[in-house]
Amino acid sequence: MGTPHIYIVSGGKGLAGENVVKSILAQFPDFKVPTTIVSDLHTEDKALSIVLKVKETNGVIVHTMVNKRMRETLTSLCLMHNVVQFDLMGQISDYLTEALGAEPIQVPGLYRKINQDYFDRVSAIEFSLSTDDGMNVRKLSQADIILTGISRTGKTPLSVYLAMFGWKVANVSLVKDIPPPEELFNIDEKRVFGLTIDPSSLIAQRKRRVTQMGSFNSESYLNINTINDELEMAEKIFRRGRFTVIDVTDKPIESTANEIVHMLQERFEIDERRVIHGLNK
Repeated sequence: MGTPHIYIVSGGKGLAGENVVKSILAQFPDFKVPTTIVSDLHTEDKALSIVLKVKETNGVIVHTMVNKRMRETLTSLCLMHNVVQFDLMGQISDYLTEALGAEPIQVPGLYRKINQDYFDRVSAIEFSLSTDDGMNVRKLSQADIILTGISRTGKTPLSVYLAMFGWKVANVSLVKDIPPPEELFNIDEKRVFGLTIDPSSLIAQRKRRVTQMGSFNSESYLNINTINDELEMAEKIFRRGRFTVIDVTDKPIESTANEIVHMLQERFEIDERRVIHGLNK
C-alpha cells in the first residue's frame, strides 16, 4: 500500500487530532509517515477541495469535526470519492448526546479556549528555555521580554519565573570582548531590561557557582578588576540600546519580576492573565 499521507482535518486548529495521530505514529518508530493539518474547515466547498486533494495523493483523512453538519458533509464526500476517513469525534459525540439527553454546543477549539492560560504558560516556558543564554537570537523579536547582563546576574531563573506567568522571555549574556548580537538592538528597547548588580554581591554569586561547578580556572572570573570591567562594558551596551536598567542586588526574583511587569503595564496594553498578582510593589 505504501506509506499513507495522513491529513488531520478540523474545524479548529487540529491540535486534538494531531495529538492522537502522533501518539499512534509513535508506535511505528521505523516509519516516517507524512502528516498535514487542515484547520478551520467551515464550508462544503473547502471540504470538497480537501477530499479531492487527499484522493489525488492517495492519502487518508483523520478528522475531529465537532460541528455535526460539517462532520456529516465531510464523511459523505469521503464515501463519494472513495477516500478513507477516520472520525475521532462523531461516535462518542453521538453517544453522549443520547446518554445525556442534550445536544453538544459544537464550538471548535473550545477545550483550548477554556484552558488557554495553561497553554500560554507551557508555550512561554518552552520559548524561554529555547532562547536561554543567547540561543536562537533570531527569535528575540518574538519575545515579550528580553533580559541581558553579564554572568550571574540572574537572567535564567528570572526568565523561567516570568515564563510561569505566560511571558515569553529571552535572555542574552554579555561577555567581555565578544560583541553582543545585533538582533539585540533591532527590537523595541522598551521590552529590553539590562540587569546589573553590586560587584561584591556578584563575587559572592560567582563563588557559589565555582563551588557548584568544581575546579576550573576561576581567577579571572572572580577578579574584582575584571568584574568592574564587565559591569562597565554592560553599562555601555545598556546605554547604546537605551535599555531599562534594573539593579538586582539583594533582590528576590519575585520583586524583580514584579518591577518588570509593572513597567510593561505602563508601556503596553497588558493581558490581565499574565499580570503577576500578590507581589509587593
